[in-house]
Amino acid sequence: MSAGANVGVADDRRAGAVAGGRAATSRSPNQRAWARFKRNRLGYAALWVFGVLLAFATLAELVSNERPLAARYQGELFFPIVSNQPETTFGGDFRTPTDWHDPFIRERFAQEGNWALFTLNPYSANSVNYFDKVPAPAPPSRQNLLGTDDSGRDMAARLLYGFRVSVWFGFALTSAAVLLGVLMGAVQGYFGGRIDLGAQRLIEIWNSIPDLYLLIIIASIFEPSLLLLLGVFALFGWIGLSDYVRAEFLRNRSLEFVKAARAMGLSNAQIIWRHILPNSMTPVITFLPFRMSASILFLASLDFLGLGVPNLPSLGDLLRQGKENLDAWWISVPTFLVLVLTLLLLTFIGDALRDAFDTRKS
Repeated sequence: MSAGANVGVADDRRAGAVAGGRAATSRSPNQRAWARFKRNRLGYAALWVFGVLLAFATLAELVSNERPLAARYQGELFFPIVSNQPETTFGGDFRTPTDWHDPFIRERFAQEGNWALFTLNPYSANSVNYFDKVPAPAPPSRQNLLGTDDSGRDMAARLLYGFRVSVWFGFALTSAAVLLGVLMGAVQGYFGGRIDLGAQRLIEIWNSIPDLYLLIIIASIFEPSLLLLLGVFALFGWIGLSDYVRAEFLRNRSLEFVKAARAMGLSNAQIIWRHILPNSMTPVITFLPFRMSASILFLASLDFLGLGVPNLPSLGDLLRQGKENLDAWWISVPTFLVLVLTLLLLTFIGDALRDAFDTRKS
């Protein structure tokens, strides 16, 4: 190849690089951040896996349920998953809700013309297998693929429903903490001065209150519920996040674009909402998966200590059962693996978000 041809190839490569650089700079900041997030293959894969698991658990009633999705009996079609008919509808003697694991009911639907379409796992979180010949906790079998807990409830269903409760509780608690933390941090950082100093002293006093003791006192007065736990934790979970927002507002409020907005006559609320807040959300978004991990561990710890919501499918309650039944490995090992997998996926997503909002990475 001649020298002129080599020069031409080099010019084409430089032109392609320049064009690629212009295309990259023409993209919006969110598009560039998403491109950096996708380059982190581990975090991107973790996001997909976590999304699939969450969708699977959110639709748990369609995946694991003791009641069939649909049933046909003597030419009539029923949907027990929506409304469970009494036993007398199918030839029983009592007007109680139908137990679809009863051998009598199974025999009736085994007749010609009758059928019942069950979910993948024919057990819900609180359904007890009364017809199991092995005392609870029973090891894995054809009926219960992951065995049963110490009350005879299916482990696969408990894990699926427990994962859903833990993750959505983490979402709710993180959202509440972010709203309070951003609000308090924005007010402190933007106005500064006496407002900042006074709020800092109040936060120090509030943060000195032992939230665990407060929760024990409230639980002894009121009946424990997820809403109660969410409210108590949300009152204390915003403090750490407000420090990051406050620091970002203190840094951004003295920049030129904020001074220009004040000169244009914009109000304080408009300056905070339109100009400072979008440029101060990087640490908030980066810490969201880690805050979710902490929220999930909070709920698991309370249930493990027996301070959670009774009869609620929970990973912490399963860990407590595993501690009390050390020979029943099918309780503790799968629960531990589900909890570790959840926290690992959130950690990988958090690392990818940190890289995505790091503008130093091209």
